[in-house]
Amino acid sequence: MGGLRELAAAFVAVGPSGVAVRDRLKQLTAEDERVLRLVGDHLGALASRDLKARCAVGLDHDAGGWAARKRAVTGVSSSRWAGSITKATHDQWALARRSQLAHIQSLDAGVRMIAHRLSLPVGEKGSKHAPGGYASRREWHAKARRLHVLTDRLQALRADWEAGRVHVVRGGKGLLTTRHHLDAARLTEEEWRARWQAERRFLQADGESGKRFGNETIRVTPDGEVSLRLPAPLVYLANAPHGRYVLTARVRFAHRGEQWADRIHANRAVAYRIHEDHARGRWYLTASWTNPPVQTVPLATVRAGGVVGVDTNADHLAAWRLDAHGNPVGAPRRFGYDLSGSAAHRDAQVRHALIRLLHWARRHHLALAVEDLDFTGETTREKHGRRKRFRKLISGMPVARLRARLVSMAAALGITVVAVDPAYTSKWGAQHWQQPLTSTNRKTTRHDAAAVAIGRRALGHPVRRRTAPPPHDRSDRVGHRTVQAPPGIPGREGPRPRVPGPRTRSVPPGCGANAGDQDTQHRSGRPAEHESWQQDPLPLSL
Repeated sequence: MGGLRELAAAFVAVGPSGVAVRDRLKQLTAEDERVLRLVGDHLGALASRDLKARCAVGLDHDAGGWAARKRAVTGVSSSRWAGSITKATHDQWALARRSQLAHIQSLDAGVRMIAHRLSLPVGEKGSKHAPGGYASRREWHAKARRLHVLTDRLQALRADWEAGRVHVVRGGKGLLTTRHHLDAARLTEEEWRARWQAERRFLQADGESGKRFGNETIRVTPDGEVSLRLPAPLVYLANAPHGRYVLTARVRFAHRGEQWADRIHANRAVAYRIHEDHARGRWYLTASWTNPPVQTVPLATVRAGGVVGVDTNADHLAAWRLDAHGNPVGAPRRFGYDLSGSAAHRDAQVRHALIRLLHWARRHHLALAVEDLDFTGETTREKHGRRKRFRKLISGMPVARLRARLVSMAAALGITVVAVDPAYTSKWGAQHWQQPLTSTNRKTTRHDAAAVAIGRRALGHPVRRRTAPPPHDRSDRVGHRTVQAPPGIPGREGPRPRVPGPRTRSVPPGCGANAGDQDTQHRSGRPAEHESWQQDPLPLSL
């Protein structure tokens, strides 16, 4: 058991605090679409200039610079539009900064791994925790060249990080690259230009608590009427008082509509975003708000009713119900999904599997126990080399998306999620639980056994089923000793149940004068917890 890392303690996952709902803007007139495009293009140009100014400042940004940028945007729009634009610019710069740091850490890990493997002799076998040398001189030479390439990239990124330079594309780098591959994307230049303009428009406004219906810039009334405050240069397009334009479309949020209605009736802040899906020719309105943080359920309360251990795999979720003592109850369940095809198809498959799992857990009033997985260090090709199938398997597992969706959907249904350390769950589960849970009518897989190990770890029990038997000179005579009953359980020190069958001793099981008396093994007549065992003196004569 040497060399095992220390396991992290289990914890209750905190649900998301943000909520976003969306509805389609139907029956928009041609004039409505024209006004939305004009306003979005004007504000999008302002957002692009503000982002350029923010990136030029870099690490020297301060509150005074933010205020100066906001004043510059206010003169050609309004104070509220300027606040939304500058805040969105700041968030976009911060996101690019975090992504830059993640890229630096990934490149650094790749450089260190290549350097380690290059230092080993060619063909040397790897250990359990570290890969060996490269298989051939040809591969060694190719990786040596790649080491120089990655080192140059890492140095350039570190220089940008220290200088505060970030690279941001409003509209998305993917769509920008598509401009050079229109034939492969099956787009004409006009179609690409329309999509590019649609992605670069800016039509979003932050909410304000205490204002009418929670937002003064983009306002949605309880009956679904949508109106927006026009920027100063476009006030001539207004069709309502105070420089506002009212759309002909009406919205009705089918999902979380009651929560949204409660907020706007109380004039609580609600942020809105209007965007166009040019491929479908549709307009959408997204409403979002933040809920106050809710205190999580104590871990001891969650453990009292048992949990459902869930093991995440490349094509299914393996789940098994466990009681409070860590014993598997019933039969294992499997919730499959297919991760082939488009991103929308994969996302739908994950949602469908999760909702079936959550409904099953809610029927039994149980919490979920999942692994706190992170494969960012395992997906690099520098560590696993030519093991393309294994890398594809690890990369294909929707760990981050599944975890985020599971916590969000469980919070909506009132189900608690417990995250545990994923170390050794598959190995120890197969070692201690796969064979005992296999019968002639049920074949327990390695993933089912891992689900049991995850559930036991969430409940605070060790993965092993029993402790090692005591030696021959102890009272139990190499019998099994359970660890599932904690000291506070009544009857823990009581007599064992009668086990039928032949015994090696002369007295049958369950018979005799002292059958079931646990104190007879101590000649003092008292339990071992109060007095150590003492042998009576030998008689003086025979």
